[in-house]
Amino acid sequence: MKKINYIICLVLIAVFIISNLVIKMDLIIRFVNPMILSIILCLYRIFLGPSPADRAVATDILGLIVVGICGIITVFTKAAFFIDVAIAWALQSFIGNLALAKYLEGKKFDE
Repeated sequence: MKKINYIICLVLIAVFIISNLVIKMDLIIRFVNPMILSIILCLYRIFLGPSPADRAVATDILGLIVVGICGIITVFTKAAFFIDVAIAWALQSFIGNLALAKYLEGKKFDE
């Protein structure tokens, strides 16, 4: 079963790489496509992760990817409010990961 999962992941990665190289598309889409693949892999790890710590790491990485997508959109659209969204998302992700880490250790929020 693990070999099938690895093969599926490799096929997905190959499709994204080939689509970025062969199909003519905008530059922003070429930058966002690998991030979409990363989001899919993070969601896979969140839902099927073997341990809660793996799920916590995947949520942290997912937050970083969203911040990166906001940064890319800011560069291409020149809309400054996406930076505000990225900063707010990063802070919320950081605080959420701290709370999750305390919960996984078995501590209360006031400790």
